[in-house]
Amino acid sequence: MLEIEKEATSADTTVCDPTCGSGSLLLKVAAQARTPVTLYGQEKDAATSGLARMNMILHGNPTATIWQGNTIADPKLTEGEQLKQFDFVVANPPFSDKRWSTGLDAAKDPYGRFAGFGIPPAKQGDYAYLLHIVRTLKSTGRGSCILPHGVLFRGNAEAEIRKNLVQRGLIKGIIGLPANLFYGTGIPACIVVIDKREAGSREGIFLLDASKGFIKDGPKNRLRERDIHKIVDVFTRQLEVPGYARFVPNEEIAGHDYNLNLPRYIDSSEPEDLQDIEAHLHGGIPERDIDALEAYWQVCPQLREALFRPLRPGYLELAVAPSELKATITAHPQFAGFLADMAQHFAAWRYQAAAGLLLRLKPGCHPKAVIRELCEDLLIDYQDQPLIDAYAVYQLLLDQWAQSMQDDVYAISADGWRATPYRLLEKGKNGRSKDKGWACDLVPKELLVRQLLADELEMVEGLRSELEGTSSRLAELEEEHGGDGGFYAELDKLNKANVSARIKEMHRDPEAADELAALRDWLLLSEDELKTKRALKAAEAELDDLAYSLYDGLSELDVRELVVEGKWLASLEQAVAAEVERVSQALTSRLKELVERYGEALPAISQLVDELEARVAGHLERMGFAWN
Repeated sequence: MLEIEKEATSADTTVCDPTCGSGSLLLKVAAQARTPVTLYGQEKDAATSGLARMNMILHGNPTATIWQGNTIADPKLTEGEQLKQFDFVVANPPFSDKRWSTGLDAAKDPYGRFAGFGIPPAKQGDYAYLLHIVRTLKSTGRGSCILPHGVLFRGNAEAEIRKNLVQRGLIKGIIGLPANLFYGTGIPACIVVIDKREAGSREGIFLLDASKGFIKDGPKNRLRERDIHKIVDVFTRQLEVPGYARFVPNEEIAGHDYNLNLPRYIDSSEPEDLQDIEAHLHGGIPERDIDALEAYWQVCPQLREALFRPLRPGYLELAVAPSELKATITAHPQFAGFLADMAQHFAAWRYQAAAGLLLRLKPGCHPKAVIRELCEDLLIDYQDQPLIDAYAVYQLLLDQWAQSMQDDVYAISADGWRATPYRLLEKGKNGRSKDKGWACDLVPKELLVRQLLADELEMVEGLRSELEGTSSRLAELEEEHGGDGGFYAELDKLNKANVSARIKEMHRDPEAADELAALRDWLLLSEDELKTKRALKAAEAELDDLAYSLYDGLSELDVRELVVEGKWLASLEQAVAAEVERVSQALTSRLKELVERYGEALPAISQLVDELEARVAGHLERMGFAWN
């Protein structure tokens, strides 16, 4: 929101966090700047301020100035009798601090922070921190502050402060965040963005409601990378997105008495799924519900005609059996063409952009720069694709990065494209190490086998399938004859020795033919199972040894291609294909919902009820009961 990454920064560029905690916000801003900047912070708690100083040193900012003390009552970042001013200020102050004015006569604030705006309520300190930020920004300064959502609409003294901030053009934008996002509180929050540049000519405020973009993470909500990127993109480009973001003129804000509650300006609620009474009475699917799926029909205009036919004005009926909906959608030439286009689109990005970048990685590369470039390129590439959420695809790449790519790229940055297997040793109770096999992080055993030993793997998989079939038949036989009274019931334990002894004991009994057959079947299957297990174990050991021996012969080019094509991009391709497949699933689910809703008209349901009632009456009458 501060857009510091776009500025020509230097050591003279100053960044401050007046409630810095352990310093994480300061470090994030510093990481966004093109060049090193000068950091300042103040933290009330002595232990936490010490932690902030340590973090500054550990993260390459040893010259950062961190003070301990109460920012509002005793600001330490001063120049003479005035507050020091900064180019950028960020803060996440304590929500609704009830003790903000302790030790301060706000009416006589020596730094004039409240002059011309109003004094915040004694038990509600949110605006005290925001006005402190306003006062400590240079005339071209920018700041952002995380505050509880209540600052946007609470009345009395806060309403007057809010009005003055708006009228002076100091608020550039407001971003509504999800509830239950921060530890220690479940209330929704917002980010208030202050920008003194062009404040005198500012004609409104850019409002963004991101309260719906999150995932559950245990007891809390969490913003995903896709949610954060979308917020930043829309805010920095000031994009008008229905139900999400818009620029609101000052005249409209004044018309709402300077109440900035986001729902007054942005309707982010889900549209109500209306029930159609006529459709319930006379059958048919309302045409307006099918029209609402226009995004699909724009891509596949003939698919609509294949799925529906006119019933009467304003209503349609399904042209295929409900059970054939998904098959009809996926088999339709236009939808199949869409899937093929999406596959080709990913393949083009994969070979023209991703593979080239990743295959060129070398020792000393910067992993964060690598994933940033790759993600931005993928996001741009999918930005204008129909039916696909570009930010969802962007998230898939970041998930892949977190799962395996990140560790791999850091390893390449440190050691190059080296694929060296190592033994897995486990210490036993006697203190001796036990060999548990081997592994290779950059080129895992499974990847090497799948790519270079396909024939040998197929043989092993065949043995596994054979073993599974034999074991399944053996389990079925044991279930059939193992219960009370079964042929295996008299055996103390079902094993080869006991079965062989029972066969020897019963082989002369002419009445035991069925039991002997069941025993012999078990014996044959158990022997087959044992042989297959031995063959599988030997084949797996041979495959394992063969795979281990291949690593010495891998060239650097082999390793690059195995990792980039076979490991990273192959997995991403599968994830993107699954995301595209969800398009057909979403369409099918919505159409099935509509078909089930209006599939039976009320007269037909009433007739069915009458028929069932008559059948029940007939049954009761035959049983001697009168039906009223």
